[in-house]
Amino acid sequence: MAGPVCLLAFGFTAAWLSRETPQDHALARPIESAIESPTKPNTSLSQRILNLDSPAGLESALIANRISQEEAAKVARVAIAAIGPRNETVRAAIYIDSGGPQPQLVRMEASFIDSSGVTATRQADGKFVINAVKPSMNSEIIFRRGEMKDEDFYSSAVTAGITDSLIQPFARAFAFDFNFQTEITKGDVFEAAFEQQVNANRQPVGAPRLLYASFLTKTKFKTLYHFQVPGDQEQWFDGYGRSVRRSFMRTPIDGAHISSHFGMRFHPVLHYTRLHGGTDFAAPIGTPIYASAAGNVTTASPSSCAGNMVILKHDNGWETRYFHMLHYAPDIHVGERVEQGHELGVVGVTGICTTGPHLHYEVHINGEKVDPETIPTEQGEKLSGAALAAFTKERDRIDVARAHQAN
Repeated sequence: MAGPVCLLAFGFTAAWLSRETPQDHALARPIESAIESPTKPNTSLSQRILNLDSPAGLESALIANRISQEEAAKVARVAIAAIGPRNETVRAAIYIDSGGPQPQLVRMEASFIDSSGVTATRQADGKFVINAVKPSMNSEIIFRRGEMKDEDFYSSAVTAGITDSLIQPFARAFAFDFNFQTEITKGDVFEAAFEQQVNANRQPVGAPRLLYASFLTKTKFKTLYHFQVPGDQEQWFDGYGRSVRRSFMRTPIDGAHISSHFGMRFHPVLHYTRLHGGTDFAAPIGTPIYASAAGNVTTASPSSCAGNMVILKHDNGWETRYFHMLHYAPDIHVGERVEQGHELGVVGVTGICTTGPHLHYEVHINGEKVDPETIPTEQGEKLSGAALAAFTKERDRIDVARAHQAN
């Protein structure tokens, strides 16, 4: 890079030399021998904060701020050697004394997003010491509470401050207990707690992880905790350590709304009254469709009415059908075994019996079509022994953090 990407700040900082600075870690070799730095305030000291594409831009940044080419090259070369081969965005804080005919570099701090990096500090004799700085990361639990402003959970969650990437996992946590299309209404209250890694400047690093979710409606209240049982996949549990996982999901699609229920109706394409043998979930083309339960693929082929269709045979003898897909997931073939939540394909408008993009979802029990919204689901398994003890410890950690923020 030829120079600094962005000049974030320029100003007088008279108190810099008397402030406390974080302890540097992991000493690197100095450019030359050094003694203690001066401690008297310097009224000609200024600070510049720059974002650079990579450490390779340090020399150009120093020169652009009127540091001599010789000194800029020397400091940048040794600083980059201490950092190592990292081609990442770097934040450079440059402290300059402009009191003489030639501006002098007093200190440079170059840090990556994880707070690791290097410092270069001028000593009383004009020489520099280079110190490598180790990563400094902490984990924070962040709590958010919101209220449904309308029937759109997504916009209500964003308004409440829930990170965009967590909204789908939040909704899927309740896939066994709530129908977001029929049971969630204006005024319902939801809460979320998520864990976020932050650097020394408390800037978020990496993706947040959802730990806790709760939903209070006019008829139900559910509180869930995210936990991974050793040797098993992560899943959601209630406060007593009982898994929310059931044999069947009521809603095998995210972000959809029910456009047609099970029952007799006048068909908009065929133009006669007949049994609508499933539930229609309207959703944008390309929305993922999931297996509502573990089972084997018995059909993955098009039908004139249903379009691209998948049929699953489940371990209890039940059968589920998924119509009007745009296309199938790459690994969906007849005879394939899929687990609950496995992607089968995406929403489309295929088949002659559809007027818009949606999933038509059916459940067959003993050869008879039944209403997917009323199928029975048993309680999930409860943790015990060491797994329950580990879960209880994690639950209490989350609850203490929530209580602390609430106060």
